[in-house]
Amino acid sequence: MLKVKRALISVSDKKGIVVFAKGLAQLGVEILSTGGTARQLKEAGIAVTEVSDYTGFPEMLDGRVKTLHPKIHGGLLAVRQNPEHMEALKKHQIGLIDMVVVNLYPFEAVSKRKNVSLDEAIENIDIGGPSMLRSAAKNFKSVAVICNPARYEEILKELENNSGLLPDSLLFKLAVEVFEHTGRYDNAIGNFLSLRFQGDGINKFPKQISLEYVKQQDLRYGENPHQQGAFYKDAKSESGLATMTQRHGKELSFNNLLDLNAAVEFVKDFSEPTAVIVKHNNPTGLGIDTSLAKAFKAAWQGDPVSAFGGIIGLNQKVDKETAGLIQACGFMEA
Repeated sequence: MLKVKRALISVSDKKGIVVFAKGLAQLGVEILSTGGTARQLKEAGIAVTEVSDYTGFPEMLDGRVKTLHPKIHGGLLAVRQNPEHMEALKKHQIGLIDMVVVNLYPFEAVSKRKNVSLDEAIENIDIGGPSMLRSAAKNFKSVAVICNPARYEEILKELENNSGLLPDSLLFKLAVEVFEHTGRYDNAIGNFLSLRFQGDGINKFPKQISLEYVKQQDLRYGENPHQQGAFYKDAKSESGLATMTQRHGKELSFNNLLDLNAAVEFVKDFSEPTAVIVKHNNPTGLGIDTSLAKAFKAAWQGDPVSAFGGIIGLNQKVDKETAGLIQACGFMEA
């Protein structure tokens, strides 16, 4: 369990930060902050110590150097159970920092703007933020690190319910979230710069392509019933199976998704009412007719035996007649 006594807050996305900081202050947590974040907290009546006053060193280079200081990183990285570490902090008058609340400059959003200049993109590469996040996450047993504003309410409840303490399980979860976040951030920068410099006549293709996938859901099982599985979506994609909505029925399996994908691929190119039934990634029948009900009936008649337990793909909204046929054919969960 970690007792939170001092927190450093420096956020680009300030959504929810005032409420969170007020909650920390009410629990007796000392707050350090920087720049615009400090100003917003002070305007809300929250007692804040500026990082420049805490370190004795001013912000400089247009804000590029604010938190890159031993009083910050020493307070984050010191192992509390290591006597030599604690003696070094005492010698150099460095205090402990128990919580870091940081989210990063919006590099990805800025870099996606039409005709964004290289200079503007580079100025949105955060340096101090990732450094603090990684320092705190490395020392997660002694420092709570928060990079996601959606966590604020959960963390405040934990602190309020446990007299200012946070459990080890939550500290570990927060650290993992940080390393995933900073990894994505660096990938976005690398991808942008690699693409930007393709025009030099040499690097026509990047040496490495970093892809990002986000888990959409756990699956009922993997390729076989004894295996686990999960469904991931390309983080940048706005189409495909991951954008579809499951209206009802039990959880999908890996094979359900394969068959569903195949069904979509079969029917998507037809303008006439079209139906397909897919089993184990192969069509048992496909029908095209003047109505969706007739199309489904034709697909069913292709091989009624193999169709049992299959996936139905339709290229139009299901009407009452078609739904009745589907149910009559034994697709009770369709």
